[in-house]
Order: sequence, then C-alpha cells, then structure tokens
Amino acid sequence: MDKIAVLIPCYNEEKTIGKVIQDVREALPEAVIYVYDNNSTDRTAQIAEEAGVMLRHEYKQGKGNVVRRMFREIDAVCYLMIDGDDTYPLDCARQMVDLVLCHNADMVVGDRLSSTYFTENKRPFHNFGNSLMRTGINTLFHSDIKDIMTGYRAFGYEFVKTFPVFSQGFEIETEMTIHAVNYNMQVDNVVVNFRDRPEGSQSKLNTYRDGIKVIHKMIQLYKNYKPLRFFGLLGLLMIFAAAVFFLPVLVDYLETGLVLRFPTLIVCGFIVMAGLLSFFSGMILEVMAAKDRRDYEYRLKCVGRDMRQLMAGMPEAERVVR
Repeated sequence: MDKIAVLIPCYNEEKTIGKVIQDVREALPEAVIYVYDNNSTDRTAQIAEEAGVMLRHEYKQGKGNVVRRMFREIDAVCYLMIDGDDTYPLDCARQMVDLVLCHNADMVVGDRLSSTYFTENKRPFHNFGNSLMRTGINTLFHSDIKDIMTGYRAFGYEFVKTFPVFSQGFEIETEMTIHAVNYNMQVDNVVVNFRDRPEGSQSKLNTYRDGIKVIHKMIQLYKNYKPLRFFGLLGLLMIFAAAVFFLPVLVDYLETGLVLRFPTLIVCGFIVMAGLLSFFSGMILEVMAAKDRRDYEYRLKCVGRDMRQLMAGMPEAERVVR
C-alpha cells in the first residue's frame, strides 16, 4: 500500500507528460506516480515509460473509465489526481496531500476558478459552463464547492474505495463532487493557479457535447440523491399546469352552469393524478435514498477497517493515523 499515489490519466499528451512527471517528482518526491494511458496514438506511453513511472493502460475510451480503473487497482492512504496536460502547477500539491493525511479530508478540490482560470482559459464557453455548474450544484445540493469541473483533486482511501464510478467521460468530476456532498464527506477547497495548455497541445473536451453530458449527469444525480425534491417539484409543476388549463373551464361553468370543454377537463384530471403520483413516488424513493445513506456509512466503516489492516503491513515511518 502506497502512502501517496499520484494518478495521471492521459490521452495524447506527449508534449506535456514529461514535464508533469518531473514537476510531481519535485513537489512530492516520496510519491508513487501512476500514468494511465487511454489509447494514445502519440508517444505519451513511451515518454512515461522512459521516465520510470508506473505505466498502465485503460483500453475503454473515456476519462471516467480511466478513473474507474485507477481507483480499482491502486491502494494508497492518499491519492492525488492531476491531468497530464500541464495546466496545473504543483506548488499546492503538498498542501492538498496534507489535508488528506493530517486533517481527515475525504476530498480536496483544486480550485482554479478563484485564481487565474478566467484569464488563462481561452474558450469562453468553458468559463460560462464552469460557472453554471458551480452555481447549479451548490444551489441544488446546498454545498459550497468552489470548482466543480477541476481535474486536480486529492482523495482519501475511504472515498476512493466507496465511490461507484458510473460516468464514462468528462462528467466524472461532476459525479465525484455530488457524491461527496450527498454523503456528507469532508470536502476542502485549495486555490490553485491555472495556465492554459502550451502551444500544440489540444483539449479533448468538446464544449457542447460534453457540456450536455455534464448537465445531464447533474440532473440525473439530483433525481437519484434527492428524489422527493425532484419528483415533488415535477408534481407541483404538473398540478400548476392543470390548474391553468382548468381555469377557463371553471369560468365557463360559473357563467353558464355547463361544462363546455370536457376534453380539457379530462386531461386536467389526468395531469393532477400524474402530479400526485409523482409526489408519492418521490416519497417512496426518498426512503430508499435514506436507507442507501445508512448502508453507505456501514460500508465506510468496513473500508476504514480494511485500510487499517493494510497500513499495519507498511513500514513504521510511512504509517499515517487518520
């Protein structure tokens, strides 16, 4: 079991991966560095192998698939995940790691948006999308996460081994953030500098396609984790719509004593029934979600026990009490 594992997911990053590895070694010389190549067609894997790091492969395309593989295969007390595109300086790496090792943080978020992101990033829709996601998630989940989409994070063992990865692509960061907030984990924010990619290096993130996936993931997780709010709001909207369409029918009845729009009346009745069904479905699912949170606490205790057993086999100098 490693004390600190640095995880670097990569796809066609031959121009930057060598520098990222060197920066990690200077910032965290005791860390074990893992580079996970995701079907790169350039020299990324070769450069990483020549640099002497642990090179592994994930053949199913997508960052979420890479994260699933990394979290499944590696055991460490603390994990630091950073992109291989050299957009994150490593001067805050020690602070992020210490928050996990010494202050019981489950996840540490490298906050780009409070520093240089909006001036360095040259894609304005990325700026808008990051602000939109931060506002949306913090509003829906009553949280205070400063940067939702950052790929620069540190994790504790319990988070990594209890986090179910369902995302396949860049929506993985949204999933990790909402997971931590929903299960009341300790999330710390560390302001980090951001620099744009060097010339010749291209982002793999598609602004519109991946942006839609991220928004869909946020709504999907809100439905799963907060079902009463989601289906309750949906039920209220349906009942409100039925009331709007029913109002002219009621006015006609009060004036003439006749129901002149039977089809509208019938439709309004069905919409009200659907709204009530949505509300009660939300109540049932809320009970199931509460049970899932209780079960998750039990899983955390089991994983914590496993970590202590693994740490018992580590050299005394490398042990960390969390």
